[in-house]
Amino acid sequence: MMQLRTSPASPFGRKVQLAAAFLGLDDEIEIVRTDTNDPLSGLYDVNPLGKIPTLILEDGTSYYDSRVIVEYLDHLAASRGGAGLIPREPGARFRALTRAALADGLMDASLAQIYEARAKAPGKQDDGWIARQAGKAARALAVFEAAPPAGARTLVDMGLSAALGYLDLRFGAWRESHPALVAWLAAFADETPAYAATAA
Repeated sequence: MMQLRTSPASPFGRKVQLAAAFLGLDDEIEIVRTDTNDPLSGLYDVNPLGKIPTLILEDGTSYYDSRVIVEYLDHLAASRGGAGLIPREPGARFRALTRAALADGLMDASLAQIYEARAKAPGKQDDGWIARQAGKAARALAVFEAAPPAGARTLVDMGLSAALGYLDLRFGAWRESHPALVAWLAAFADETPAYAATAA
């Protein structure tokens, strides 16, 4: 059985779990909760960067980061004749990969704000840096608000839903000014049981 080293609050780990569920592979993956601050967790043995998510195959091979893991799972599902998350036609593929990168960037910018606030004492935080990260998140949200994902589900849906779920966890105010994304996420959650199952 494969293992996924992650933590409940990780949006990148959630993205991988959503992708695995969509691809019908979630029953083949054991979720191993991992504290990246614990030097005895064994994470460094499978990922020298000590980051999550990390996927460990039955033969001990490890894959990271979430982009690589999702692509591996997509390849595995396709090799069995299953539906995929990454379009095969070149134009559609690169459009999806670009929008997936935007969703990843939304997660990165959101996490960065939390890390800065938690890692430094009040008065020591770099407010300008936090504002720049907030600006990145706001611009990404604006792009998705103008054109939420539509049509067949792709890796964009997995990443965006995980990103919005993280915003709900840490920045609930995003909903007030993004009605199209609120509606999109509600529809995604209704048809994706794994969305509720993977919530922190």
